[in-house]
Amino acid sequence: MRPLLRQFPLSHTHTHLPRRFPKPSFPSPFPFRRSAHNPADNPNFVSIIDQPPTLVRAGRKKHGPGLLLLAAIPITAFALGTWQVQRLNWKTDLITAYTSRLLSPPLPLPPKVDVEQIPSFDYRRVLATGRFRHDQEMLIGPRIHEGQNGYQVVTPLERAGGATKVLVNRGWIAKEKRLHRDRDPAGLPAGEVMVEGLLRSPWKKNMFTPDNVPEKGEFYFPDVEGMAGLVGAQPVWIEETVEPDFVVAMGNIEKGVPIARAAEVNLRNNHMQYIVTWYIPPSRGEMDNVNDTIIGTALPSPPL
Repeated sequence: MRPLLRQFPLSHTHTHLPRRFPKPSFPSPFPFRRSAHNPADNPNFVSIIDQPPTLVRAGRKKHGPGLLLLAAIPITAFALGTWQVQRLNWKTDLITAYTSRLLSPPLPLPPKVDVEQIPSFDYRRVLATGRFRHDQEMLIGPRIHEGQNGYQVVTPLERAGGATKVLVNRGWIAKEKRLHRDRDPAGLPAGEVMVEGLLRSPWKKNMFTPDNVPEKGEFYFPDVEGMAGLVGAQPVWIEETVEPDFVVAMGNIEKGVPIARAAEVNLRNNHMQYIVTWYIPPSRGEMDNVNDTIIGTALPSPPL
């Protein structure tokens, strides 16, 4: 009997072990691991603490135009405030001169007026006698009075004795009373009348005012030279004045009687408000808003 061991080859009796591969090499997570050598053991070693400090310029920072604009704000505000102080002094002196002329007694209008001297007599009270030429009446408008639309009535005053004809701004009438037939006879006085008013240089046309169309009877601003030449008058503008009376004025609106102005100086003087606006520095919150707007440092608002 053959032994059992010889039934199997010898190679079958050995156990095959798995093949081993070399371990991969990974970079060390501590590439700058301190050396075992201590630098303090070197006699020539100098610590960074013992070295003198060295100033290093990292580079000059350039400011944008926003910062320059922000720096110009106080300079501009001071210049505008100073200019408004000068304007305030000029307007105050002008109102004082006009008020002084108003307090003077009325001056009879000479037969022939020196037109070149009218600016020196602006707001001067004058008296003129003559006859209204209603057939040459001119309406300037539209003009608003107490929220109502209407016109300023300009009627030439024909003076006797060889005196020149002048223009009289009689006051405001409602749009519904534009035609003569719609007015009360009191609004169209006949015969000789005496007019008391202010010798004025009327308001000027602005860029939004259209041009007058005399051939159609459309006047949007008082062109004294053109209107006087149209009716053969001297370029003299008188604004008729009355004592203010609310009840009488309401009645005159219904009758179509022109509402004349009051004898007062009606110049606006808001320069003190502008001085306060430019000279008083803004609050902290306002300056923060300016910084955010000009320099662009505003943070976005949080999402809702």
